[in-house]
This record gives sequence, structure tokens and C-alpha cells, in this order.
Amino acid sequence: MTISTTREIAGQSTDVIGAPIDRVDGPAKVTGKARYAADFPAANLLYAVAFQSRISKGRVKSIDSAQAAGQGGVVAIITHENAPRLYRVSMDHQTGLPGQTYLPLQDDQIHYSGQYLGMVIARTFTQARDAAMLVKIDYDEQAPVLSMEDAQDQAFEPEKMGRGDKPKYQRGEPDQAFSAAAVKIDQTYTTPQENHNPMELSATIARWDGDMLTLYNATQFVYGSRSIVATWLGIADDHVRVIDPFVGGGFGCKGSTWPHSVMAAIAARIVQRPVKFVLSRQQMFTCVGYRPRTIQRVALGADRDGNLKSIVHECTSQTSSWKDEWVETATMQTRMLYACPNVRTAQKLVPLNANTPTQMRAPGHATGTFALEVAMDELAVAAGVDPVQLRLRNYAEYDHEKTLPFSSKALRQCYQQAADRFGWNQRTAQVGSMRDGDALVGYGMATAIYPTNQQEATAKIEIKANGSATVSIAAHDLGTGAYTILTQIASQTLGIPIEQVQVKIGDSDLPAAPVAGGSQTTASAGCAVLAAAKKAVAALKERAVADEQSPLFAKKTKELAVQGGRILVSDTPSIGETISQLISRNGGRPIAATATTQPPSKPGDTGDSSANPQNLERYSKYAWGAQFAEVRVDPILRRVRISRMVAAFAAGKILNPKTAHSQIMGAIVMGVGMALLEQTVHDPQRGQVVTDNLADYLVPVNPDIASIDCFFVDEPDKFVNPLGVKGVGEIGITGVAAAISNAVYHATGIRVRDLPITIDKLLG
Repeated sequence: MTISTTREIAGQSTDVIGAPIDRVDGPAKVTGKARYAADFPAANLLYAVAFQSRISKGRVKSIDSAQAAGQGGVVAIITHENAPRLYRVSMDHQTGLPGQTYLPLQDDQIHYSGQYLGMVIARTFTQARDAAMLVKIDYDEQAPVLSMEDAQDQAFEPEKMGRGDKPKYQRGEPDQAFSAAAVKIDQTYTTPQENHNPMELSATIARWDGDMLTLYNATQFVYGSRSIVATWLGIADDHVRVIDPFVGGGFGCKGSTWPHSVMAAIAARIVQRPVKFVLSRQQMFTCVGYRPRTIQRVALGADRDGNLKSIVHECTSQTSSWKDEWVETATMQTRMLYACPNVRTAQKLVPLNANTPTQMRAPGHATGTFALEVAMDELAVAAGVDPVQLRLRNYAEYDHEKTLPFSSKALRQCYQQAADRFGWNQRTAQVGSMRDGDALVGYGMATAIYPTNQQEATAKIEIKANGSATVSIAAHDLGTGAYTILTQIASQTLGIPIEQVQVKIGDSDLPAAPVAGGSQTTASAGCAVLAAAKKAVAALKERAVADEQSPLFAKKTKELAVQGGRILVSDTPSIGETISQLISRNGGRPIAATATTQPPSKPGDTGDSSANPQNLERYSKYAWGAQFAEVRVDPILRRVRISRMVAAFAAGKILNPKTAHSQIMGAIVMGVGMALLEQTVHDPQRGQVVTDNLADYLVPVNPDIASIDCFFVDEPDKFVNPLGVKGVGEIGITGVAAAISNAVYHATGIRVRDLPITIDKLLG
């Protein structure tokens, strides 16, 4: 494929890194050549369809599968009565995260509605589905615990949270400071359960070749999936290979490994044929996690000018009845976002008869910024201070939690530039004072924030005799542009045109990379590719200066550069040769280089594993943003419409403005859904999901979105990592729900503290 890779300026080409390059994987996707997990062919393939519990608590008294077994095409039926033994994986497993620790098909206990009770294996999907509907299950039903309010007495403090953070944090004396404050806000905010609903359904194809297992698995973490499934099966990691070169969206539900993956594996072993297990849309609501419901108390105390004196933020969220400690870390940003001498945060979990929650786009920060930023708006109203000015008055110049400087922070510029483009100065403070015809108009804003994450990653680069290069790393592309970004990094660093760079990802046989989550793929995999490419270039230079037939023989390597597929003298570009000529003349031996990078944990560390081993981390690293929303509310019907969103983000260096802009746009749209539409509804008596389809579970569609103006503020950052990137996959959703809620209050005078903002909540 040929793709335009440069822009010409005064006869000189600009860098590929930072240019709005089209997606290199685009042609494969639009022509149908891109294979997703369920698309891979397999000889003699069978199909698995699961049957699930229709109660939320109890036990299976009996399973009558005789009628199902007699149906045409049925090969096997697997339940707890004949399934092989599996081995438990803890939630702090070293590599990868199990979606739940409760093992499927191991006993007769039932813990939640939708729990897998067995599966039918048949020659066609239709045969398996129809037979599964004929399985009859007799239950011994017990009264489930379904409501967080009904289980408050069972709330417990987790031992730790996702990144190893403590669930409790305190500085100063927040309770005393709150009591003495001149202006106080003390409110409760709730967010509902939400489900991910990517376009691609979760799926696994399992195939055994002797004692070797291959999984074509829809996952955001091939290495983690390999390790979890291997541990469940009681076999070595290197006996499992996971392949998934294209992921059709995930938003977090494919970051963990769920029971269907190992169920496909045990089914394939039992029937001695490959087995495909694709979840239905309904099963996506019960079997692959969700964003848990939260109940959050935020108490703010300030002086009469709005200067914060005390912040208290307490969050309770739900988890499974077997107490998997998956925590919706909604209080983390509250520890450091604003300058305040007295802060306390706390997290608790309530066990319910439900599956284990999981990460969902900007986990913790999406829900936490809703509560905190609505509370800040309430404080602004109470103190009579403009909401933007209130945030600037409490602007944190350093991280008060860690007592560290920020690697960079252009949040002030985000506020200013977004406010100017939005026209915030046209806002009148009085609620209900702005109209457009009959419609009530409201302006609201909120801060966006997300931590910059990076993990260890390894990349291999091979430059071949024809001048092309192959990049290999077990990273992932969820439609976010990872193929393109990694290609850009390799292309520019190697001096090889983009069309001659091939990126291989999504295979656990490739060098290791972390989960595609936490906005860390570019920082992790990208830095590894950068380091490997630099090593490959160094090797090229060494070969050139040692080659007597090269025009670069005996030159100093520091004088050389690579550009346009050539290796040349920097000051005299006419002296040089093509990379292909150099390699071909030396027996065609490819130049290969492998590099491992890791997050800087020590001062001055550049992220390369060979960096100074005596340094400690010196900076706190976050991406920043400001969200501004304009809403129009029908004064009679109380229907809310988003008429405009303007948002500015400071996220370090933007490697590809086109793909980054797309990421932010999608996240803001998802934030609109969080604010106005999304909630998973359960039968309050039986616990079954009522909204288990895309007709009843509402997500934004085109008429729900008007104008979104999102842009990036220039923010050079030489400390965050060698690429200077912070990640943009998650930050775009943070603050959106709060900005919209604040705008609705400004329009109507009704403060909605319980998401989503539906018509009934505006009728009071």
C-alpha cells in the first residue's frame, strides 16, 4: 500500500512523527481483509453456545440435557458434572487479570443471574443455540442481595486498589477544617452500572495440537490472556499461544480474561476439534464485566472567596458476592487535582449477587470527576465565584499527594483556550437566565484529567536486504491507531518510508507488551519501538563504517544519519548509499535489534532499561483537559439536548493529530452517553438484566450529538518518557458528565446528582 507520509515545506519534508498520517490498517479493514478473533478459519470447526442461570442465588438441583443431546448436530454437552478441573487465578496474578476468580463449571453453586451453567457443542452455531434452549435446569433458589443500599452493613474496605494504591488517604485535618469553613458543600452523587458494548462481540476460537493450545481470542492483552488461561488449565504459559491482530473495540471489557476463553479451550480438548465460542449481545451484559454502580459523598469546605480548605471524597462501589476486590477508584484524582491542605479519600466495596465489575474507559476517573466536578460547581454557586475562576483559584502547581512536581501541566491554558473558543464570557451566572426561543440554555464546564501510564515492553526490529523493516511487538490495536503510530515511530527513526515498514502485533509469540488499557500503548509499546529502532540504526552505522566498499567507510558514526531509505553523512547528504545496498553487499544479513523499555522509576531515567539504575522517580505525570458544554432544555418536556461541546487537552506530544482527535471525539461521545443515556437496569427481585440489548440500553447516536470542537494545547514534556507522550484514549470522557450536569443546572436550576440525567429527574 502507498500512503502519503510527509508534507513539503520550502522543499523540505517535515517529520513523520506528529503528522496526520492516514491509518495504515485502513485498507485492510474497509476491504474485509482484517481478521478479527472469530474470523480465523479452522478445519472441522464446531460451535459452542452457553446456557446460563436464570436465578441470582442458589444451587443447581439437576440439569436435564437429554432432549438437547438428541438434537441433530450436537456433539457434546458440558456442565459442572463432566467438566475438567480448573485452577484458581487470583486478582493480583502477576501477568494478566482474570475477569473473575470464581471458576466456571466447577460446582453447583449459583452466585448471579447469567452465570454459565454449561455449554452445547454442535456442528453449526444454529444447532448449538437451539439445543442450548432445550436444556432444563431445576434450581434450589435463595434470596439474593441485589441492592447496594440493602447491603451497606456488608461494606468492606479493600486491601488495595488497582495500581497498588491504598484505599484510604489523608493529609491535614479535613474534618476540623470542614467544620470551620465559611462555605460548605456536602452531597451524595451516584453513577449507575454501565456496560461496554463494543461493536465486536467477545469471542474465542480454541484449537489443540497435541498439548499445545492456540486461542484466537478477542482481547486487549494477548500475554495476559495466555497466562490466565494457562493457569486456569494448569499448564505452562508457553503451551498456549493467543492471536488477535485486530480488536473491534473493547473499552476495557477485553482487558481482563473471562471464563468463555477457558470454556472454549476445555470444549476443544473434550471433542478433539477446534471450537468457536462467540458471546451474544445479551451475554455481553452478564459475562464480561461492567462499570460498577457508585455512591459517592463529596464534602468541600472553603473560605468566602472559594479557596478550598477541606475536601472529603468517599466512594462505595459494588463487587461480586465472592468479594473479588475490583475497585472503581473514583477518589484518586481528588487527592491531587486541587491545592488544598486538608484532604481525605476512602473507598469501600459492597458484595452483591452480581458478576465481578471491570475496567471501563477511564475507570474511576470517569465516575470520580462527575462527583468532584459537580461538587466544585455547587461550591462556585455557593461562594458566588465563576466556575472557571474557582478552579484557577485552587490550581495545584505541584502534586500535593505525592509532593512531586508535574512533568508538565498546561491545564491553565486548557481552561483559557477552551473558554475563549466556547464563548464562556457570554454566560450569565443566574440560573434560567439564558434562552434561545423557548429553550432554556445552560453553560457548564469541568476539569478533565487522567494519569499517564507506562509499563515494560519489548520490541524487535528487523531491517531486510530489500530495505524494508518489520516491527514485532505483542501490542494491540482496538481501532485506536496503534498500527499507524508504531509505524510512524519506526519509519522516522529508521529513516525508512512508511510503506516499507510492516508492524506485527496481537500475537503472544511476539515480544511482550502490556495490556491495551490505561492509555498506555503508545507510551509503552511506542517507547520500546523507538529504542529498538535506535539500536538498529546504530548497528547500521557500525556496519557502514566498517565496510571498505561503502562510501561511509571509516567515517565517524556520529556524523551519519538515516533518511529516505539511505544512510548518509549528515552534513553532506550526497555521500551515502541506500540501506538496501549496504545490507545486500554484506551477504544480505538483516539488521536485527531488540530493546526493552520500562517506566522511569528512578530520577533521570529515560525509560530505557539500560538507563542509570540509581535514580528515583521525580515527577507526577498526568494528561489534562477542560470540558465546556452547552445544553438546551425544553421547558415543558424537559428534554435535554447537547448543542455544543468545546474541549481542550494537554497530553504531551501528539504523534498523530488525526487519530488522536478521533480518540478524543469518541470519548466525548461516550461521555454524553454517560451523562444522559446509559444505565444497566436489573429486575429488582430476580437480578436479571432487563436492558440487555442495544434497543433498551441507550447509547448516543448521530441526532444526540451536535457540535464537538476538541483540540490539543501545545505541551512539550521532556520528562514523561522518551516520546513525550501521555496518551489520549481515556481522558476525553473525564469531566464530560459533570460539564453537562452543570450546564443542565445552569439552564433549569435543578441539580441532578444521579446519573443519567433523565426527564423524570427534571420534573421536580
